[in-house]
Amino acid sequence: MNNSESISHRDRFLRACTCQAVDRPPIWMMRQAGRSLPEYRALKEGYKFTELVQNPELAAEVTLQPIRRFGYDAAVIFSDILVIAEAMGQKYELMEQGGVKMDFQLNSKADVDQLDPSRVLDHIAYTPDAIRLVRKELGNERAIIGFAGSPWTLASFMVEGGSSRENTRSRAMLHSEPELFRALLEKITDATITYLKAQIGAGADVIQLFDSQGGTLAPNMFWEISGRWMQQIVDAISGEVPTIVFARNVHHNWNEVVQTGANTLGIDWSIRLADVCKEIPDTVAVQGNLDPSLLLAKPEAAIAETRKILEEMRGRDGFIFNLGHGVPPDADIESIQAITETVQNWN
Repeated sequence: MNNSESISHRDRFLRACTCQAVDRPPIWMMRQAGRSLPEYRALKEGYKFTELVQNPELAAEVTLQPIRRFGYDAAVIFSDILVIAEAMGQKYELMEQGGVKMDFQLNSKADVDQLDPSRVLDHIAYTPDAIRLVRKELGNERAIIGFAGSPWTLASFMVEGGSSRENTRSRAMLHSEPELFRALLEKITDATITYLKAQIGAGADVIQLFDSQGGTLAPNMFWEISGRWMQQIVDAISGEVPTIVFARNVHHNWNEVVQTGANTLGIDWSIRLADVCKEIPDTVAVQGNLDPSLLLAKPEAAIAETRKILEEMRGRDGFIFNLGHGVPPDADIESIQAITETVQNWN
């Protein structure tokens, strides 16, 4: 067995993605990992969120901040899933009180027809550019994770006109206007493939798809509306880099998530990781799944729950430690540090 001195953080991460044995589970934090850091808050004072995303130098800096502070095995590029929508012609903004607001809702065939996926990189080349800058800084010591939203998750924001807890409008449209919804999913899928290939070309080692709205679909609709489109994306980049699919609250659809062809499944915190492992092939890696609320708890509590997950997953090749969703903006730095050190010192 290789020890921590003989395997790079990058190689440890890539081996875990492909179910090879490593000395300890690699660790990274879900996207927006640095937003609780004082250095991020200081930087953000002078910029809107979208301005940080769209400036390669600033996006690279935000990406690197948690790596400098915590030494994770992988850096997730600072960006947002909605850049695809903006690149196709539907702008968005993050609201100060939380949530997302799109410039308009998709209401008709005319609205969908005006979306243009053909020139996506003319608008969002800033993300590949940021990846190049991060690669220059990190060398090959740590992995770089690129990402995009799943077509269904992105479509739900675009149809709802912003954040929605239940996506009722989107779910109604996929039944009442199935051809129109399919056309929307096709456009998003085409744009996403182009975007992710550019990220890989710029130096991304792994690609993750965030299907954070997957659980709002009825189980019998998951494959047709979400899974099959993620499969198209995974197929398009298959063999270039490992892929991770994070599908939230899809506990009745693990077979379909596996069917996407992803190397690794990201698991949310509302189910035991060991239970998921019983339902999926041992050739598929798993990632997760600490409750993000523990980042607001005392370090001792965070350490205890981290150890439970590590012990539960002991001996399984293909395990990456992570949260079960994103980092809360008011996360406690001491708790983040305690979790990180617990994983990094685990035997």
